Formats: sequence, structure tokens, C-alpha cells
Amino acid sequence: MIRVTVIALAKLKEKYLKDAVAEYEKRLSRYAKLDIIELEPVRLPENPSDAQIKDALEKEAQEVLRKIPSGARSVAMCIEGKQMPSEEIARLLSDAEMSAGSIAFIIGSSYGLSEPLKKQCDMRLSVSPMTFPHQLFRVMLLEQIYRGFKINEGSAYHK
Repeated sequence: MIRVTVIALAKLKEKYLKDAVAEYEKRLSRYAKLDIIELEPVRLPENPSDAQIKDALEKEAQEVLRKIPSGARSVAMCIEGKQMPSEEIARLLSDAEMSAGSIAFIIGSSYGLSEPLKKQCDMRLSVSPMTFPHQLFRVMLLEQIYRGFKINEGSAYHK
């Protein structure tokens, strides 16, 4: 069974989003060992300078790197990443299970992820050129991971 880790630089606050994540955790338990790791983003002033943002992203990156499971394929979730259909997500999960046995998806803070961290990841993935709230995006990512497993099993879930 593959280990799927989601590392998020934010905590869920709204109950309806927590409930949605819990539902996908339950659904995914049949296919993967799922770990969701919430990290606290570095606090910044109201109007941070570029240098303050860069420093915060570097500090967050150090914490993220410590949380990526050893040997896991790492995926930086970022707007400039590759967009792929759900069938390719399914292949990504299948390939990761066969090669590494583990995959980690990294969701950055409101300022994203540091460039060095993105370069260290095995790939960059984007679900859309649109911007989404980080909390909602976590639910969307979990749904796509679930959909990928359903595709791989040949289920009618994916139409």
C-alpha cells in the first residue's frame, strides 16, 4: 500500500472543510496510508517586503524538507507547475507506488513555496491557472488523489 503524504502550510479552520477532508481520509484509507501534516506558516507583517517573504519561504522550506518521508517522490503544488488530467494523476500515483512506495504533495503558504524547495522536488504540479484558498485546495487535492486511485482500479467513479 502506497504512503501518501500531504504537507500543508496552513491549518484547516472551517468545520465544513474539516468534514470534507475527513471524508476523503476515510475513502483513501482503502488505497493508501494517508498522512496530512499541517505546518504553521511564518508570520509576516501586514505589507511584507520581498526580502521578508523570501526569508519566510526559506524557513518554511526547511521545515517542509524535514517532513518529506525518506525516498518519497515529492510534488510541489504551484501555479506554474504542469497541469495534467486526472488520468495522469492516476499514473503518477501508480508510478510512485511501484518505484518509491511513497509520494508527498506540498501545499505552500499564501506566498507559495520557495524556489529552491520547488527545484528540490521531483515535479511541480498545478491543478489550474486560477488561485484557490489553501484550505479549499487541500480538499480538491485529496479528491484528485482519490479519483486517481478509482481510475487505477477501473471504477465508474471517474466519468
